[in-house]
Amino acid sequence: MSRSPPPGTACCPPADEEEDLRPVEGRGVDEELATFAKALGHPARVRILRILTRRESCICGDIVEELDLAQSTVSQHLKVLKDAGLIRGEVDGPRVCYCAEPRALRRIRALVGGL
Repeated sequence: MSRSPPPGTACCPPADEEEDLRPVEGRGVDEELATFAKALGHPARVRILRILTRRESCICGDIVEELDLAQSTVSQHLKVLKDAGLIRGEVDGPRVCYCAEPRALRRIRALVGGL
């Protein structure tokens, strides 16, 4: 049973589409890339990010159903991704909706491209 909002209904606010002009080299940048890499260093977190990029929004319970992991395990993985800035989470009544953060994904592409 899906707990996602109806199709076409996003529960996360619109993503920031502004162009990112930050540098892709330097000490701080290396730390930023390492933080992203650490957050993506577990296959379940990569899978969660893939799930979220395919949808406008996702309820935590839906992610649990797709991953076949315990709710607490998925919640911990979501926390790591959110702390790294790769996803956003919004409380929507009794639900928590998670969305991929497009700006962060563009930033990862730029940082890896700068290697």
